[in-house]
Amino acid sequence: MKYTNGTLGLLVATLIMGTSMNAFGFLGFGGTSWKEEVLLHDGSKIIVKRAQSYGGRHEPGQSSPIKEHTISFELPNSNKTITWTSEYGEDLGRTNFNLLAVHVLNGTPYLVASPNLCLSYNKWGRPNPPYVFFKYDGKAWQRIQLSEFPAEFKTINVALDIRGRQEEELVKMGLVSAEKIKQLNAHSEIPEFKTILREPLDPKKTTISNVACPDYNSQQYRSFKPPLPMKPTEEK
Repeated sequence: MKYTNGTLGLLVATLIMGTSMNAFGFLGFGGTSWKEEVLLHDGSKIIVKRAQSYGGRHEPGQSSPIKEHTISFELPNSNKTITWTSEYGEDLGRTNFNLLAVHVLNGTPYLVASPNLCLSYNKWGRPNPPYVFFKYDGKAWQRIQLSEFPAEFKTINVALDIRGRQEEELVKMGLVSAEKIKQLNAHSEIPEFKTILREPLDPKKTTISNVACPDYNSQQYRSFKPPLPMKPTEEK
């Protein structure tokens, strides 16, 4: 079969789009998607589809942050598909949360998320331990307190590093096994990313993704008193 220059160019462009669409996410724009095999507390597994787009505020020369992150999964023993989206925060310039875990108990799904850097941490009330918990009430996701989060749930069970080279690896795998997720997360040294903590951390040592977040509502930042006393200059 012969192709004209125009037809050949169109064919090449189509092939590039078809095989490299997911690569746009690695360059900091567009979006990517993949699936993960998530291990639940009772040993069963569900398949969670994850997708994210890019955009928002960033410094010149830096890639765009994750703008939105969406997951969807089918509840065990049902035909119902549940969706959750960490939406873009105009006040943050990026998505609100980083997903840490998906769990299900008696047909009710729960999520654990970490605030996405300091602006989000302050926005969501500086929780300690630094998590935001959600429960699906049959119609919508509702934020709940740690005391309402079932004690059976202990594990961080989704891939944590979802940018750059690891994101590329996740997309290439298509379906990431639960064993692979455990392997990928094993390098994390941040306590709240190793297991779901139940006890508060030392406020002076609490960080978000290893970043110390000042509380701008504290007296320290609202006081007009100078931080260091200044002695008057003696006249000579």
